[in-house]
Amino acid sequence: MKCVILAAGYATRLYPLTENFPKPLLTVGEKTILDWLVDDIDTAGEVDEYVVISNHKFAHHFENWAKTKSQKITVVDDGTDSNETRLGAVKDIQFAITTLGLDDDMLVIAGDNVLDFSLTEFIAYAKEKNASAIMRYYEADEKKLLKCGVVTIDENDKILNMTEKSPTPATHWCCPPFYYYTKENAKLVQKGIDSGCGTDAPGSYIAWLSTKTPVYAMEMPGKRYDIGNLESYERVKAEYTGITR
Repeated sequence: MKCVILAAGYATRLYPLTENFPKPLLTVGEKTILDWLVDDIDTAGEVDEYVVISNHKFAHHFENWAKTKSQKITVVDDGTDSNETRLGAVKDIQFAITTLGLDDDMLVIAGDNVLDFSLTEFIAYAKEKNASAIMRYYEADEKKLLKCGVVTIDENDKILNMTEKSPTPATHWCCPPFYYYTKENAKLVQKGIDSGCGTDAPGSYIAWLSTKTPVYAMEMPGKRYDIGNLESYERVKAEYTGITR
């Protein structure tokens, strides 16, 4: 299995902190955000390569970080150098697939999230389902629902409908940026793009895919800490105590 880490954004809301430094390499506690994610995922023993998709501006930072890790980490530079010219998450995923010739099951995650639970449970869930999968959590705040992917599921967790940033969310099940693609479904990303699925939000591909094949949504077993601006970053640094479940 390959783990594809989306890290090509510019985190403009965290300026000046991230003006010349990537958000995923900010420190929370004794580790960078990426260290927390990769070190946890690696305990599953399923991933044989981590692929970090970066923009051109920050690629060298990730390459230097990769040299400090024991895991096999490949940094892919998507060639963009500004927030205005970014490819968007779905096109970045396809860029990595094409550039590296990826042909495997894929765990696709945003590289700027801090979690208090292990992602190994999500990997096990997707493998048990033998299908592509996402996670979901209950979001009570209707204003926050307008800014994220929202999913409707049946009694077996199968996705019935998924929308990205809908003005009229159908449920309170919000989808964080963690996805599992089967090898077969990873081959369909370009078809999704060609069919007109959104390319900015990473969940847009899953929204399209779920209309073509069964995709399941596991309830998130813990908390995701959102680092959206300088204030929230300081709060996470003060509150975060590591992976506790």
